[in-house]
Amino acid sequence: MTDFVLVPGVWLGSWAWEEVAAHLRGAGHGAHPVTLSGVAEKRGVTAGQQTHVQDIVEEIERRDLRDVVLVGHSYAGIPVGQAAERIGDRLGRVVFVDANVPTDGESFVSGWWEGPASMEAELAGNGGFWAPRTADEYEGQDLTDEQIARIVNGSTPHPGATLSEPAVLARPLGDLPATYIKCLLDGSEPSEDVAKLLTSEHWRLVEMDTGHWPMFSRPAELARILLDEA
Repeated sequence: MTDFVLVPGVWLGSWAWEEVAAHLRGAGHGAHPVTLSGVAEKRGVTAGQQTHVQDIVEEIERRDLRDVVLVGHSYAGIPVGQAAERIGDRLGRVVFVDANVPTDGESFVSGWWEGPASMEAELAGNGGFWAPRTADEYEGQDLTDEQIARIVNGSTPHPGATLSEPAVLARPLGDLPATYIKCLLDGSEPSEDVAKLLTSEHWRLVEMDTGHWPMFSRPAELARILLDEA
């Protein structure tokens, strides 16, 4: 049996993985969705990025999980990538789902596609939090109106310190056994840093013809990919 630890991206709690987790459990495996500090039912908990790394590590150690497939979506790829190297031989594989990846000494903000100043201004203008998106910003991502409403209604502001705090890596990320899932409606090619990592013999690329939130738009397909990668 493989244990899947599922970590959602910004604004979302463990509930975002419900359908994927059901498929994984139905196949006879363990599925452990995680809510990171400061969002969803943990809203109000003070959190930096290293808090999120520790959230993940503690979940794995508390449950004494082995042969772990550690899965991070979007922003969560940054703390997941750091947690993956910290859990040592408990790790079976790490899977990045259309995710950011950590770079030692760099933060989510420093790699923001519109430039750090744009993200810093947005966080400052919202009391240090990243405000959830509105429904129209999910259009074109292979989501039904009902799925969009579920995401929007379930989202909570995301603590900005987790986005601005730099990642800490003890060794090259390319040394980890990893899979990168690229969701093609969110861009046909991986980002430059991901493309470089994919040159490693330990990394492989899987493509999904869907948008940035496949746990909602294609949960059964995403679960099948995770099972294959395990």
